[in-house]
Amino acid sequence: MAGTEQDQVSGKPHVVVIGGGIAGLAAAFQLRDEPVRVTVLEASSRLGGKLSVSEVAGVPVDEGAESLYANRRRTTGLIADAGLGEQIMSAGVTASAIWTRGAIRQQPDRQFMGVPCDMDDLARSGVVSAAGVERARQDLVLPSFDREGDVSVADYVGGRFGQEVVDRLVEPFLAGVFAGRATDLSFEATLTPLAKAARSHVSLADAAASLTPVLAEGQKPPPVRVATLDGGFGSLPPVLVRQILAAAPDATVRTDAPVRELVRAAHGWRVTVGTAAAAEHIDADAVVIAVPAGPAGRLLAQVPGAAPAVSAFAEVPYSDVAVVTLAYPRAAFPGGLSGRGYAAYRVPAGERKAVKEVTFTTVKWPHLAGEVEIVRCSIGRFGEEDLLRRDDADLVALATAELAEATGVRGVPVESRVSRWQDALPQYTVGHFERVRRIRDTVAAQPGLAVCGALYDGVGVGVCMASARQATEQILAHVQHGAARPAAVGA
Repeated sequence: MAGTEQDQVSGKPHVVVIGGGIAGLAAAFQLRDEPVRVTVLEASSRLGGKLSVSEVAGVPVDEGAESLYANRRRTTGLIADAGLGEQIMSAGVTASAIWTRGAIRQQPDRQFMGVPCDMDDLARSGVVSAAGVERARQDLVLPSFDREGDVSVADYVGGRFGQEVVDRLVEPFLAGVFAGRATDLSFEATLTPLAKAARSHVSLADAAASLTPVLAEGQKPPPVRVATLDGGFGSLPPVLVRQILAAAPDATVRTDAPVRELVRAAHGWRVTVGTAAAAEHIDADAVVIAVPAGPAGRLLAQVPGAAPAVSAFAEVPYSDVAVVTLAYPRAAFPGGLSGRGYAAYRVPAGERKAVKEVTFTTVKWPHLAGEVEIVRCSIGRFGEEDLLRRDDADLVALATAELAEATGVRGVPVESRVSRWQDALPQYTVGHFERVRRIRDTVAAQPGLAVCGALYDGVGVGVCMASARQATEQILAHVQHGAARPAAVGA
């Protein structure tokens, strides 16, 4: 038995968080000082989800997510609350380039999420051919496009600018963020600020310009403040766990604890952990579901009234990715890396390369600079499962060959690491907002239940943490308004 006897003694409502990724840990952390008892249940053998750090050539480098936007309190507040505010390290260089048409080319200075604002600037970049630029200029004279309901990024942006802008600028951005494809992804859900601005502008370029700073002649846009943690973002989960347990001695954080079943109990919820042969029942007043769509749908399958959410979860596909991290001697890059003016380059799918994005880690994060240059190569777009079935040695060989072709790097890396992430990124396909609405409406009708994670409001680390705060606020509103204590149930 778990979850009843201690609660009867302490009088605290019991909150179970299913999932020990960053969203689940953020939810538990935000509950640490509240009058509740928290249990975190993680199915795998480690905590942190897509946050993990390990050394490559003696340098601590993130294996998964590595940064967040640091200009919003909602994305950095939890880090500050955890006492890590002084460890937030800003990126030295944030500019990205595009490897296309036989060269690495700087993106247009004036663009928003890959969508160009200035056609002359687009022409100067060389990313798009002369014919592609002329087609993009039509956006300025085309009549307004009525947008009833959601559409794909390719349909809307391509209709305004032409396919070449989609292929060489916008889709590489989407591949870097979502590992997805413009033909599938929702314009409303992936380019949300632009989709909103487009409703009040005829030209999509004008809509994009309304979201970017006004620049004087020759002036560069200010860099977006992107940040990581000293020691890598993978250092955050252990800190959160220590602080959860230190602040709330009755809290429990468990790994190797797969949740098999979630059902309504007489006065709350019953969570079943383990196998059918060795089942453990945990009673809770409230539950936060912080797992991907597949397991979330399976958990709600036996909850009366949850069918709309179950069907919505089933409609969300996921993309797998791999990150190949390479360490080179600094002299291996002709002319060095620091003076190139960009910290990363993206590769359009039409170039038919394995690597979709390359980040020069020791350029982006100057505090990591030293005797070696660290390069992260991201592999895997939605639908490229066959590519990701290759073994580690093959992926390293592909990454090093393509990096040499693009940059002229000489020799072989002194060390490499391959990190594989299954179901890494939910695909925000057309109709995504409607699916999220169905899920949240269904969950809101279930007292003492909330959801959070990358599926709902954005895939970034900061947004996942913000979604956890929203979930904990819902749970606290429930338990603080007289939620009944769960009845004792034997294991």
